Amino acid sequence: MTYEEMLKQNADEAAGAKQHHDSPEERLQKDCVQWFRYQYMTHWRQLFAVPNGGSRNKKEAANMKAAGVVAGVADLILLIPNDTYGALCIELKHGKNSQTDFQKDWQTSTEAHGNKYAVIYSLEDFISLIKQYLKTAKL
Repeated sequence: MTYEEMLKQNADEAAGAKQHHDSPEERLQKDCVQWFRYQYMTHWRQLFAVPNGGSRNKKEAANMKAAGVVAGVADLILLIPNDTYGALCIELKHGKNSQTDFQKDWQTSTEAHGNKYAVIYSLEDFISLIKQYLKTAKL
């Protein structure tokens, strides 16, 4: 199955499911993850989402913070080191959206610890970033 066929199949399945309108960033994230899983099937577990976003009531937010949720963490983490970095952290944005101050602070911290951080605005940018990053990885 080609990647395009997989996207169509996923869209067809979603059309039959209960309607939920993804934000543009949610759709981009799903497309990026699906592409990665199709291209790197043996390494799919190494790319994962960090569910920090969304609105929560005060009790849920306090529970999540106590459980270790950290404001500003990137949307996707790729735990595959390459010759230069220990991991790749990816923040997904859409349109004119930009990083929050928490995200900028987290970027500074994670880069200081030897990780690569990138802000991505499209599937094409994600594909290019992954291919470039993995060129020197030991897969």
